[in-house]
Amino acid sequence: MLDLTSDVADLTAALVDTRSESGDEKALADAVESALSALPHLTVDRDGDAVVARTDLGRERRVVIAGHLDTVPIVDNVPSHVDGDLLYGCGTTDMKAGVAVQLKLAALVAAPVHDVTYVFYDNEEVDAARNGLLRISRNHPEWLHGDFAILMEPTDGVIEGGCQGTMRVDVKATGKRAHSARSWMGENAVHKAGEILDVLRAYTPRRPEVEGLTFHEGLNAVFIEGGVAGNVIPDACVVRVNYRYAPDLTPADAEAHLREVFADFEVTVTDSAAPARPGLDDPSAAAFVTAVGEGEARAKFGWTDVSRFSELGVPAVNYGPGDPMLAHTRDEYVSIPRIREAEERMVAWLTGRR
Repeated sequence: MLDLTSDVADLTAALVDTRSESGDEKALADAVESALSALPHLTVDRDGDAVVARTDLGRERRVVIAGHLDTVPIVDNVPSHVDGDLLYGCGTTDMKAGVAVQLKLAALVAAPVHDVTYVFYDNEEVDAARNGLLRISRNHPEWLHGDFAILMEPTDGVIEGGCQGTMRVDVKATGKRAHSARSWMGENAVHKAGEILDVLRAYTPRRPEVEGLTFHEGLNAVFIEGGVAGNVIPDACVVRVNYRYAPDLTPADAEAHLREVFADFEVTVTDSAAPARPGLDDPSAAAFVTAVGEGEARAKFGWTDVSRFSELGVPAVNYGPGDPMLAHTRDEYVSIPRIREAEERMVAWLTGRR
């Protein structure tokens, strides 16, 4: 059971200690559903291992506050433990501290100045097709209706606008198979793949400004595969490349760029997720930046589900207490004062004190 009256740091620890690696979120989703169902001011629904809770007070505007329940695989970093002001454990920063803040808001703010939808979803840390928020958008799009959305992704307490797009492509070098004792009879595709790596080494990433925020792109090899046997000259070698691109490009633009960069090779798109523009000129987003972020915002380096909300026409930003630089690390931790600060700022905003 989750005690929503406990300190937000203790609640974070309880969430961390409930294992919820991607695909295994049921126990945590059950606990979240049970805790929220006990709150009379919320309507609670569930789709698979995603839980959605909503106020229905007839307010003029509705905000969506979302966070994922899953973590990357545990590596001897559960259960959680505290060292001074730091709480250690898998998912502390990405993003159970943010989920704890969501749960505290749901419990503490029964009469917010905006109607609120709280979304707790599964399978964010794996391939996009399994994403729980994507599933909800297909099965129950009305649950995600809102005028503004906040993803409680780790931002170290700074509001981050938009997100990068991500595209993975297989770049294939081809050759001619031969016996390695007579290598001159063939053409070594693994050797030719060096030309792909040369392109990547020489590549200069863009740093475009989009709606006042500076993004930093990246183009990198993340996997390489080739070879047939220990005595065979390989006739194929594939370099998987990940392109993280700014939101002034569409997925079609990104694909066209990659095909131009690797014009001498066969290119196959294997995975793609669209970016999201910052959208900080939206009145709700601008008010949130002023109230919670004290007027400061920066670009999001990485992909988040603000992209999903952008596709639904809902302006969205990232804001959470975790430090993104610590996400997915063995020694992942979150600052306890930062969690409490996020709770205080969000409560003040939802109650109209900011």
